[in-house]
Amino acid sequence: MNPKTLIIIGISLVLAACAAGKSGDVYTRDQVRQVQTYRVGYIEGVREIRIEGTKTPIGTAAGAVVGGVAGSSVGNGKTGQIGAVVGAVVGGMMGAATEEGMTRENGFEFDIRMEDGSHISVVQAKAVKNETFAVGDRVRIIDSAGVVRVAH
Repeated sequence: MNPKTLIIIGISLVLAACAAGKSGDVYTRDQVRQVQTYRVGYIEGVREIRIEGTKTPIGTAAGAVVGGVAGSSVGNGKTGQIGAVVGAVVGGMMGAATEEGMTRENGFEFDIRMEDGSHISVVQAKAVKNETFAVGDRVRIIDSAGVVRVAH
């Protein structure tokens, strides 16, 4: 397999691995074995939303490296140097866009009436198992050190 192809595949895997889940069924290692509190409420409204992807220097840098390597193979001497620079700039832009696109998620915005009569709104990513929520559902609002999730 072409070395450039291997680099692109490797970068794609690294970017995908960097994406942290934001759905209600994903917990960080720090949240395991910690006391969590929850309150109960009822869904008054739910709408599907898009959560933008991450925008870190990793995607830009990875794209710049791949673009620079690819661009340098365009020619020899000054032509190769110019190709490397142009390739790095274009690759950096493409890497940033790729990272954002690969880490973008679908989610929900919940309008919840708590049992005490107060109202809250919570946004979270859709779970991998496609859990469904509907108006009127009784839900738990789980809080763990400021991280809130909605669950049945």
